Amino acid sequence: MKITGSQIVIECLVEQGVDTVFGYPGGAILNIYDELYKNENRIRHILTAHEQGASHAADGYARATGKVGVCMATSGPGATNLVTGIATAYMDSVPLVAITCNVGKSLLGKDSFQEIDITGVTMPITKHNFIVMDVKDLAQTIREAFAIARSGRPGPVLIDIPKDVTAAVTEFEPLKNPSDVDMLISRHKNIKRAVTLSEPDEGQLKMAAELINGAKRPVIYAGGGVKISGAEKELLAFAEKADIPVSESLMARDCFPSLHPLCTWMVGMHGTKASNMAITESDLVIAIGARFSDRVYGDSSKFAQHAKVLHIDIDPAEINKNISTDGCVVGDVKQVLAALLPMINAVKHDEWISQVQEWKKEYPSCYDKNPKDSINPKFICECINRIAGEDTFITTEVGQHQMWTAQFYPFSKPRTFITSGGLGTMGYGTGAAIGIQLAKPERRVVHIAGDGSFRMNCNELATISHYNLPIVIVVENNNALGNVRMWQRLFYGKRFSQTTLDFGPDWVKLADAYGIKGYRATNAKEFEKVFAEAFKSGKAAIIDARVDKDEMVLPMVPGGKPIYNMIMELSKEMMD
Repeated sequence: MKITGSQIVIECLVEQGVDTVFGYPGGAILNIYDELYKNENRIRHILTAHEQGASHAADGYARATGKVGVCMATSGPGATNLVTGIATAYMDSVPLVAITCNVGKSLLGKDSFQEIDITGVTMPITKHNFIVMDVKDLAQTIREAFAIARSGRPGPVLIDIPKDVTAAVTEFEPLKNPSDVDMLISRHKNIKRAVTLSEPDEGQLKMAAELINGAKRPVIYAGGGVKISGAEKELLAFAEKADIPVSESLMARDCFPSLHPLCTWMVGMHGTKASNMAITESDLVIAIGARFSDRVYGDSSKFAQHAKVLHIDIDPAEINKNISTDGCVVGDVKQVLAALLPMINAVKHDEWISQVQEWKKEYPSCYDKNPKDSINPKFICECINRIAGEDTFITTEVGQHQMWTAQFYPFSKPRTFITSGGLGTMGYGTGAAIGIQLAKPERRVVHIAGDGSFRMNCNELATISHYNLPIVIVVENNNALGNVRMWQRLFYGKRFSQTTLDFGPDWVKLADAYGIKGYRATNAKEFEKVFAEAFKSGKAAIIDARVDKDEMVLPMVPGGKPIYNMIMELSKEMMD
């Protein structure tokens, strides 16, 4: 049958199992939006307040479900407004397809109204991108884009379609054999990151097993790849059989039960003493689905100096990129751990585990559990967990509140902590919460934000209100860009340049403007009361939770220092 390019877009999205897209219309993409109108019974479109919100919502949808998230935007500024969201997905290996429409082919390259070379702009931050100049290539391009986005190490793919291509007519044949598409993606030589998968190499597995069985003080460094591959059960079985403590990157905080005796929580700049010291004193670091971020290793020359390093990752480009390894297994983490499990010995490392448990007891003493005129961040996490339960999704923006959540929230189930890791995108969490809530309407989302980050994309309150999404937003309000202020206190002579946010808005009044219930809490008792009320109402709510502007995120490793060089508490001189 002969159909238009816009109809092909719809048919291919349906083929790929897409039920929800996030976007914002404009002139160049009008043909596709006309087809979305005609097919609203097949694909749900969510209109966000801003294209960046659409990209973050698609990202959150993907992280919560494991499916490919989809966002759309028009040409020019519409397309460039997606860039931050695409980069966020790229850094955290999130499967995303962004569809943009450009000016007509005859207008390309002429600085036409709302023209932008969006494939050129996004080349460094996509796994691959396309501009479709012939409608005959459109269906195959869309199919390949989805295959690339979800295969191997996932990531974002962008498809740019000139407006006249969306109007052109061609013959369309429904997809018959999905595997044909997976075979065809290998023809694209410039795809970044791993695409195709193969069985783990037997030689690599044997060497890995020998390293693990020979270790006396092993430690696991789990990364976001555990979650992406769905290997949480395999990780648990692996750690328990070999009696190995598990430290986690920010992206893996929900990959291993927080209250499990072997869990040492987060590692790195704001990691626990147990995690940082376990890696420092170990004789084998087993990195699983992790990319050795600079926030994890600090001074690379002094990272795990007494240890051999075994790296398990799907992407061979990550091996020896930041930290030199003594062994590796390239492959899907779930498959690799399943293959390794029968090869490793069931042992006990009693002396080593006892030492790790001693480190776990050492925690900062500077947290006031009962401040009179503010709320302790640890209490906020404990209170939310107690009332909302373990099935609730927790999202964050980026900053102190994000680190407090990672440090204090006792995650126990996979894919319940969703945050921007690699790019550190302030303004990410509100859009992500929208995508998650729409993907999982039977569950609840609590969004923990800082006042600095939340103001960046609080326009998405319009989306939350319009679609009646029961998201509870907790704004940890310290009237400051808290993380930057903390660095200014410690390293810039307390010169608080442009980090004071004492000029509004009033979050309760803003909530009311969007038709959302607003609350304010200035102490622990008030917070517990209003959060319980907000959560149990089953409706959207904002809680302005007052946190002291000088509350710190500790432990802290100064930038570029060894991860054992931790600031555990502040001196009087630092606080005065």
